[in-house]
Amino acid sequence: MPFLLQSMAWPLVLLLAWFLGERLHEAWQMPRVSSYVAVGLVASLFNLPGLTDAVPGLPFLANVALSLILFELGYRIHLRWFRHNPWMLVLGLGESAVTFVVVYAVSGWFALPTDTRLIIAALSVSASPAGILRVANEMRSAGQVTERVMHLCAINCLVAVFALKLITGYWYLANSGDLTLAVFGSVHVLATSVAVGVLLGVAVPALLRAQRIEERDVTLVFALAVVLLTTMAYGLKLSPLLAALSFGIVARERRVHLTNAQRGFGTAGDLLTLFLFVYIAALLDWSELHTGVWLGLALIVARTASKVLCNVAAARLSGSTERKGLLTGLALTPMSAFAILLLEQSRQHGFEPAHQVLATLAFMMLLQELLGPLVTQRALKAAAETHLTKA
Repeated sequence: MPFLLQSMAWPLVLLLAWFLGERLHEAWQMPRVSSYVAVGLVASLFNLPGLTDAVPGLPFLANVALSLILFELGYRIHLRWFRHNPWMLVLGLGESAVTFVVVYAVSGWFALPTDTRLIIAALSVSASPAGILRVANEMRSAGQVTERVMHLCAINCLVAVFALKLITGYWYLANSGDLTLAVFGSVHVLATSVAVGVLLGVAVPALLRAQRIEERDVTLVFALAVVLLTTMAYGLKLSPLLAALSFGIVARERRVHLTNAQRGFGTAGDLLTLFLFVYIAALLDWSELHTGVWLGLALIVARTASKVLCNVAAARLSGSTERKGLLTGLALTPMSAFAILLLEQSRQHGFEPAHQVLATLAFMMLLQELLGPLVTQRALKAAAETHLTKA
């Protein structure tokens, strides 16, 4: 009976999250993902984190959900755009570096250990592809600001994963003195994750062309490939997030197209996204939310300011305007979904500081995940790039 009740908890919570998401979106245009997070946070008061431990396979399912989103994000990246407008690449890398330095400096005001400050800085570089992409799809957003946000989000995520893996290697080296373990925990994971993603990015389009699969079945094949990729990453202790992003980028370059009707992987993608946002919210412990209020507020201000100022400063050089640069920087506000799963993966692979960092950043993650999608939605609306129609 206890297992039956635990098994029923998740479907009931997901159903409630879906219902509230639809009602709040219809009544107040609230981003659905913010509603999902709110339900997950409330459910965590009733010991939902304990239930996540009792039901096997939930972390894997969450990684599949985020990997599908990262594949879609990678699939929307135009590498040729960087060749025609190299300032976009410079902006993405420069903004990532500035964010890392600024957040690292601000975190020093709170007497945190160096390892913790480095991890926080690396995570703050990232933007949440789950929050940004789902809001953009929900609003049917398209235009210069939307495309810039997508490309900068991808760069931010790549830099964040690379930085965190290098910090992981440094931690292994500092604590064990084992250079082999340090290299395996950083360089090997980075290189192999990208290699696996690139391999599938070449192989799957070749398979699709050879079999002449109908256009409506292309999305199904890509979804199965992402599940395979996530399974491989779990078995080999790689980064499924980095591999999925690489897979999407390379698949786009191989000229195999997803159908517009299946953007977001259809109903299955919607269900997995619903689960993902409830799950990551349930990972936050209410008892830890009060411990880092001032730290969280300071880091949010520092992170947002660095992204906004960099985008405004480089707007003209990269072919935009200062106003669009401001809106682009604001639209990059969400970060929690990607950062939380990245920390969870690191913890599962033996990176001990990851659990403490999640506790330290609990309040920041809460605000970023609840309000970040709303900021993205308002920024895209202000850019006049949304195309909503009444049902």
